[in-house]
Amino acid sequence: MSKILVTSALPYINGVPHLGHMVGCLLPSDIYARYMRMMGNEVLYIAGTDEHGTTSEVGALKEGMDVQSYCDMYHERHARTYKDFNLSFDYFGRTSSPQNQEITYHIFEQLDKNGYIEERSIKQIYSVDDRMFLADRYITGTCPHCGYDKARGDQCENCTKVLEPTDLINPKSSVSGSSNLEVRETKHLFLNLPKIEKELTSWIKTKEPFWPDVAYTIALKWLKEGLQPRCITRDLKWGFPVNKPGFEDKVFYVWFDAPIGYIGITKQWSDEKPEERNWKDWWLNADGVRYVEFMGKDNVPYHSITFPATLLGTGENWTKVDYLKGMSYLTYEGGKFSKSAHRGIFAEDALKEFPADYWRYWLMSNAPEGSDASFSFDLFAAVVNKDLNGVLGNFVSRVLKMTASKLGEAVPAAGEYTSLETDLINNLQQRVKDYLKYMDDMEFRKALNELRAIWVEGNNYISMAEPWNVIKTDEKRAAAILYNCINLIRIFAILSAPVMPQTSEAMLAKLGLAAKDMPLLKDFDVKKEMSAVLPGTAFNVGEMLFERITPEKIAELKQTYGSDNNENKVA
Repeated sequence: MSKILVTSALPYINGVPHLGHMVGCLLPSDIYARYMRMMGNEVLYIAGTDEHGTTSEVGALKEGMDVQSYCDMYHERHARTYKDFNLSFDYFGRTSSPQNQEITYHIFEQLDKNGYIEERSIKQIYSVDDRMFLADRYITGTCPHCGYDKARGDQCENCTKVLEPTDLINPKSSVSGSSNLEVRETKHLFLNLPKIEKELTSWIKTKEPFWPDVAYTIALKWLKEGLQPRCITRDLKWGFPVNKPGFEDKVFYVWFDAPIGYIGITKQWSDEKPEERNWKDWWLNADGVRYVEFMGKDNVPYHSITFPATLLGTGENWTKVDYLKGMSYLTYEGGKFSKSAHRGIFAEDALKEFPADYWRYWLMSNAPEGSDASFSFDLFAAVVNKDLNGVLGNFVSRVLKMTASKLGEAVPAAGEYTSLETDLINNLQQRVKDYLKYMDDMEFRKALNELRAIWVEGNNYISMAEPWNVIKTDEKRAAAILYNCINLIRIFAILSAPVMPQTSEAMLAKLGLAAKDMPLLKDFDVKKEMSAVLPGTAFNVGEMLFERITPEKIAELKQTYGSDNNENKVA
């Protein structure tokens, strides 16, 4: 048994996540954590809300709330949404916790002691109309490198170049839209990345065979361009006050304390349940821990460069990422999701339309792993209708209805295998082997393609075996075929569990089983599992697992959530 530490990029506290956020880091991390548990590993799966910075201050201002109440409200909203999406966090915490402050202070003190912190007077953007220094992400303008006209002051999401606000062409405040900006001098603290660059480069190069191209390429790009000192403080009120004389009126930059939040959130959970796990067993001088991170490609630089450099600079033995799964973007009808422009479906609304497993399956079978992917309701309905309703749902309903009507609502007797069953088992065993390999490698689109192929094997088997015809002349053989099909339902439930946990439980429940009855996926033996449901076991047909999405429903969804891919309408 291995120890697997899984973290997902921490969502900003403001607003609610859309489907792109879900597939960019949250769903992949959940599916991997569930899968690793089913492989018999000890898993710690940590996430939480990222609560500091101007994002929170501006969000609270817009809603007429104090910042703490605003963060409390949205933390609960995030937590509820992720629970409804069946994300299986061991703990969902907050970067604003006292535990995170304690660890942030400790890490900063170690960096300062080791000579990696330097003081600099810099020029920053001050918005005269907003009467505040603007955080980098709240200054927008044209990227000097690629010409993208919606670049933020911290990073251009189009070319991924890390920027300073003063680099932008025609900058303006995204708080008020004002271009009445001044450059004022202010004193700040910097993390001296060039001083850590040699050690960081050596560490990153040990990851070459293991990181996907999206993550490794971005990390190497940063190193090739040469690292620059990175400012880690801000002129704000909301955040952790800097624990250094002369800087008490400043707070740590959100991108300094947010990644440390993975550790702080683990400690928060550990402090609440000290009898269960010690946070240090996972993060500090921890033995045998494999650490896997999931995030969108815009977050990769901070997790492949800044955060590891921060930990390396302490001189302490912190757990650092072993595998960084970077994801590309999910677009909506070829454009961007936008709450303000009423374009795209957001997680809360998605669950009002269909159960979580519809979304989980579609998103992961279309995961933007190597390149961007696009969501549309036409594509969504096509996959749900064909794969979920037509292949999986129809098989389960067909088998149980036929067995109940012809033989009664109890599992029939088994029989001798013919070449049909032998071929089925051999084909399934190879499919399962490939499915598990792709899940191990976090190649989710390939894994879900194999999962669907496994369901198809069941449909092919019943079509060739034709129990509805066989029963006219050989009831025992027909009973044996249906016995095999019922055992396939259980196998499908087990293999589908990491991706569609509710559907898996519903399939098992039809056979009088529960999730606790599932075997580990490690060394999964199809032949053995084909006889796991005993003859005489009662079952219930129940309702269909999935509903078919009609053309009328598709039209309604497009009307409600927008389908025009005109970029000019994107906020």
